Parts: sequence; C-alpha cells; structure tokens
Amino acid sequence: MAGLGRAVPAVAAVKPAKADRIIVAKGERRLYLLRDGEVLRSYLVALGRQPRGTKLYQGDGRTPEGTYEITAFNAQSRFHRSLRVSYPNEHDRAVARALGQAAGGDIMVHGLAPERRNFQNEHWRYNWTNGCIAVGDAEIEEIWQRVEVGTPIEIRP
Repeated sequence: MAGLGRAVPAVAAVKPAKADRIIVAKGERRLYLLRDGEVLRSYLVALGRQPRGTKLYQGDGRTPEGTYEITAFNAQSRFHRSLRVSYPNEHDRAVARALGQAAGGDIMVHGLAPERRNFQNEHWRYNWTNGCIAVGDAEIEEIWQRVEVGTPIEIRP
C-alpha cells in the first residue's frame, strides 16, 4: 500500500498571537486585543453598574478610566478566571483622597459569576459588575491565552 512506512509530518498546534496592548472602549462596550496596532480580536463587555464616568472611589459602581497594566492571573477566581488590573494608580488614589474616600481596588477583567453563567452571550447587555470588565467564559479563556503579566490596558470612556 502506498504511503505506509512513510513519515507524515506532525501538524504543529498554532498558538494565537499574543496581544501587546488591550483597549477597553466603555462607550462601545468593547475590549480590543491589539498587536503592533492591529486588532487581533474584540469582545463585548459588561461594566460597572454605573458605566458613565471614571471610578472615583470604592463602591461607586464605576469602571475606572486610564492606563494600567495586567498584574496577575487568577485561575481560582469566584468568576470564571480573572486578570488583575493595576488600578488604583497614584492619580486614582489622590482623587479618592480629595473626596475623603478610599480608592478601592480589585478591578479585574473576568468571566462570568456563577449566578450569571446562564447569560453567556447576552451578559454584556447588563452592567452588573462592581467596576470590573466582564466577558463570557469562552472569551476569558481566549484572552487568558493571549495576554501576559505586564500587558498595558487602556480603559477609555
């Protein structure tokens, strides 16, 4: 039989390109993964329950605006995986202090909470986070593979 005994080259698994930047456009409800200025992928997002304006202090329900970076990965998150955002920076702390408040923290890009799993593709229709950026569970799996600690994330109005 033809072909028997002939080595067949292994098909290498293609790894998705790593993003070198993340942009969240709150007004568009989109998270963009970029590499060299080109969009690799975009995702619909849910934001804090008060989506307009930047986060001013802990508990205000807003998603921050500004330039941060991804500082950690958490596979044991109460949400389906999470990526820690470096909020608050010194500016954020100064704004909160001027208002007599704490800046807060724990801003993440994450998948769905257990009680929201049934939403999956419709999750972005509701602003349900406390200030985080939420994507579907399959989407956070993709993002998890495409970013690294230190990846800049710019959150725009």
